[in-house]
Amino acid sequence: MKTRFNQLFTQLAEKQQGCFVPFVTLCDPDFDRSFDIICTLIENGADALELGFPFSDPMLDGPVIQAANNRALNANCSTKESFELVKKVRSKYPNIPIGLLLCANLIYAQGLNNFYRQCAEVGVDAVLVADIPLFAAQPYIQAAQKYHIQPVFICPPNASDETIQNVAQYSKGYTYLVSRSGITGAENQHCATNLDHLIEKLTALNAPPILQGFGISTTEQVKNAIRLGAKGAISGSATVKIIEDNLNNHVNCLKELAIFVKKMKQATL
Repeated sequence: MKTRFNQLFTQLAEKQQGCFVPFVTLCDPDFDRSFDIICTLIENGADALELGFPFSDPMLDGPVIQAANNRALNANCSTKESFELVKKVRSKYPNIPIGLLLCANLIYAQGLNNFYRQCAEVGVDAVLVADIPLFAAQPYIQAAQKYHIQPVFICPPNASDETIQNVAQYSKGYTYLVSRSGITGAENQHCATNLDHLIEKLTALNAPPILQGFGISTTEQVKNAIRLGAKGAISGSATVKIIEDNLNNHVNCLKELAIFVKKMKQATL
């Protein structure tokens, strides 16, 4: 089946380009400004989107993305509004691949089938559940497949051979390679030293295209990820920090995001 992520990576390979994916929390700082922000990301070179749903206790996230979750929740936005916002983005941009990164509780609260059905209805392509270990993931995989949503899994730096094999087998759309252990945050730019070996192993196992995330905030990190063999990079905290720094100046927020995305995308060429 030709999915948006499959088509994207085929097109990028033909152009000999890497993939740049920004992450933002939906409805941060509120519904309308979040829509403007997401449109700005797409218009200025984002190849795909990774989006989070507001959650009161996000796993893996450092203070920048925790604050984004709080802003969205304080704007009275949660799962319902997040789905509405994704639907609005999809109606304007029918071809952009959209992945969700979120915690299992958000899915469980909706009921697995109901959640993935809603994903399909609004045009989500892939879902990465950050806090579900692979041995417990089968119900999520089955619900995702039922509604033609691609499940995505994280390959951590300390992954065993069994974990690497399972990540390669069960991930669809793309594979999320974590740069380092710990929580998200642009201020920690240290990367694990074994990423090239992980990429080699995942590639040998025919894993979906590998995107490197966690701590990606500079063009040099994007270039290095691609040099190591990843197909691109995901930048979350660095993107969200621009929103945080411009809460009182929406015009400047959009301007700075446009500059950042253009620069990061340029690094994939």
